[in-house]
Amino acid sequence: MVKIALTPLYGSIMLIAVAKEVRPGEKRVALVPDIISKLTKAGLQVVIESGAGESAQFSDDQFTQAGATVKSGNVISDADVVASVQPLNPDQMKSLKKGAITISFLSPTTAVDSIDAAIAANVTALSLELVPRISRAQSMDALTSQALCAGYRASLVGAELSPRFFPLLMTAAGTVTPAQVVVLGAGVAGLQAIATAKRLGAVVSAYDVRPSSADEVKSMGAKFINLELEALEGTGGYAREMTEDRAAKQRELLTPYISNADVLITTAAVPGRPAPRLVTADMVATMKPGAVIVDLAAETGGNVEGSVAGEIVVTANGVKQWGGKDVPSQLPYHASMLFSRNVVNLLLLMTKSVDGKPTGEVIPDFSDEIIDAATVTMNGARRTPEGKK
Repeated sequence: MVKIALTPLYGSIMLIAVAKEVRPGEKRVALVPDIISKLTKAGLQVVIESGAGESAQFSDDQFTQAGATVKSGNVISDADVVASVQPLNPDQMKSLKKGAITISFLSPTTAVDSIDAAIAANVTALSLELVPRISRAQSMDALTSQALCAGYRASLVGAELSPRFFPLLMTAAGTVTPAQVVVLGAGVAGLQAIATAKRLGAVVSAYDVRPSSADEVKSMGAKFINLELEALEGTGGYAREMTEDRAAKQRELLTPYISNADVLITTAAVPGRPAPRLVTADMVATMKPGAVIVDLAAETGGNVEGSVAGEIVVTANGVKQWGGKDVPSQLPYHASMLFSRNVVNLLLLMTKSVDGKPTGEVIPDFSDEIIDAATVTMNGARRTPEGKK
């Protein structure tokens, strides 16, 4: 494998910048004050646009006290590295200097305009969505850290919208039976939804197309729904897509469990693809009045037919169908803290040191499988990871 490196543009001390997020609804910030010292100890300078952390409850004073410089206006045009949650928009990409590095979520299928702009501006763009799921990269896996937030939030939404108590209650007025919660998808978000619903006292059942998830579901105190269908294990710990015949059979077998649910939480996703359709409108019609659906995949088409991202749809039979939108941003404080650690760990992997001492240089080494996999653009072109050539 060929080793390629970028040379710092202006001296040895490099400038790391964070601007305000511009996408509506995005409340997270790419770096938080607690993490700034790790960058300054590595010899890097950090500049934060004034107000960038306000929505996540991080003030300008906190950033200043942590060792960052806080400025108003454009802070990215002179930066060597720009960290953001959402991808920089095309105008922001065009404002960067040649050879700058960006680190953000950058979906190759939905951020096409930003990727094209990065290529035109000769910017090296790294996508946190493409960080490989290997043990060495766990601390940089932002998809996992943000899915954790989304799964936790999903159970809280279900409990809030449901007209029922979640726990079993023994009272002088009689016994209150616990809510029945069904979770579809037992990845990071699904497991966190299970754990949270269990803490709230619900009886939880869960299904995943990967039978290997059964032990994890059971470890959370939930019942694993075994439909006796073909396993669909994919790469990197994700599920792979299924045929329509299998999907139809799966829906048929899941219907009785969904009909009995007081709260249905769906979390299934296939990277780079529309969300798999797990629940049809006919299946929703079998649910009881007052039941709640929480669809975390609504932004990518929805696991449940009829889901609308950012809206609550009430069906004809009285089911509340909540479509998730910017779900981790609904917990911006801790979501930002986790995301920030992912960014910094990836950034420090690219920060050069000599005899254990930092030089203040960020130099991506594409012989490293993590950097290789995560890099989307470089030197004015789309980059294909070495392992995929």
